Amino acid sequence: MSTATKPYDSTLQAALLLLPTAAVLVAFLYYPALETFRLSLYETLFLGQRQTWTGLGNFVSLLTSGVYQYSFFITVAFAAVVVFGTLGVSLLIGYLIFSVDVRSSVYLVAAIWPYALPPAVAAILLNFILHPNLGIFTHYLELLTPLTLDWFNDGPQAFAILAVVVIWKQLGYNIIFIVAALNNIPEILTENARIDGVGRFRMLYKVYVPMIAPTMTFLVVMNTIYAFFSTFPLVDLMTSGGPSDATNFLIFKLYRDAFQFNSLGLASAQSVILFVVVSILMYIQLRFASGYGRYGG
Repeated sequence: MSTATKPYDSTLQAALLLLPTAAVLVAFLYYPALETFRLSLYETLFLGQRQTWTGLGNFVSLLTSGVYQYSFFITVAFAAVVVFGTLGVSLLIGYLIFSVDVRSSVYLVAAIWPYALPPAVAAILLNFILHPNLGIFTHYLELLTPLTLDWFNDGPQAFAILAVVVIWKQLGYNIIFIVAALNNIPEILTENARIDGVGRFRMLYKVYVPMIAPTMTFLVVMNTIYAFFSTFPLVDLMTSGGPSDATNFLIFKLYRDAFQFNSLGLASAQSVILFVVVSILMYIQLRFASGYGRYGG
């Protein structure tokens, strides 16, 4: 017979305990979401002070806009590069840290510290290191190779530099989870694989990755959200959407339409589209990953 005690005495008390959380969710999540959807159906002027009903007009305008279609395309491409790049590099570094026998905690701290940097600080720091004219990395790159770094004026270079910076910033978050998941794998599996002569990197692919599939699925979802929504400060401080809209991703275009061009209705429609796109992507990822995940029990 269970001896567990309830943390509350009545349904009313439970409701009162949940009330602060519910109030925060309504005030900062559900109400803004409903207001955003309502505004997406209006054409607005003067920061929303004047509103004219347009129905689905904002959505039609966006979906038929060449500028928005281009922004959508580069955003999806950027997210794919960030998600796969972050997971691949994190998995490799996390596995190397897990494999070493000494000073693994030192290597772990060295690997995760970029995640502790505020995005604004990271953007300013890397802007200085990678500056086309003044950056120390640029100096040695152009001194030792025939390459020229001019990402202030070259769109593909700006896209690539921003992808590298965004991946670097997120590595620490992924490495923490990957190393923790690897440490939870039973030692007997590693010993059996070694007895069978499985090589180090084949062991990673054949043994460890299937065992940590739930963690990898979680990281795919979190990295997708990060790539679509959380890269705004780095884009704003490093490229401001340029050059030639090469890094004018959806989240940055949304911000400019809302607060630079005072078109809250159009920006709200972009928010709704972005939310739907990311939701569909996460659903596909979870459905796809469920066929490969091996959960314990």
